[in-house]
Amino acid sequence: MSDPQPQILRSLDEQRAEYARRRGLAMPLAGLIVWTLIGLMGALLPPIMAVWSLFIGTGFIAYLGIMLSRFTGEHFMDKKRLKNVFDGLFFHCVAMALLVYAIAIPFFRVDYTSLPLTVGILSGLMWVPFSWLIQHWVGIFHSVARTVLVLAAWYLAPHLRFVVIPAVIVGVYAITIVILEQRWRMEKMRPRT
Repeated sequence: MSDPQPQILRSLDEQRAEYARRRGLAMPLAGLIVWTLIGLMGALLPPIMAVWSLFIGTGFIAYLGIMLSRFTGEHFMDKKRLKNVFDGLFFHCVAMALLVYAIAIPFFRVDYTSLPLTVGILSGLMWVPFSWLIQHWVGIFHSVARTVLVLAAWYLAPHLRFVVIPAVIVGVYAITIVILEQRWRMEKMRPRT
């Protein structure tokens, strides 16, 4: 049986360049929305509900990102788009971030207020390989700023961890989104070789 859409053979360098030309807003927008909701839940609900909102919300980010990709022009699920091996790598990074719940859950069981710290930092690690993928410093900025600021917030606001830590993460996402949008606009203006 023949493939109805034969794949064009492209080198890894070509596929990486294609990946880097993408807008990259859907997932960070999803993260910003979800962490905003988590912070609101942390401010308004009892601790058990704040915990559940964090678990459910962070698990929902990828699905929301897939939905938002239709509106950002990225169309993650578009069957007509040429396959790119780096899409698979990115989703492996998402899976890696989800696997770190194996670290977060035992600490959460000892001290439930550790959850925003562990999930906030560990789920932000996927930005490091993303930075390499798009050949831009924004992912490194996101991971480092998120780690340092979340850790500082955890120590500085022990009674407001479910509010302050999500607020910090939302702030880092907001800055990241602006940088990504500027990068994408510059990328569109650059002549392709």
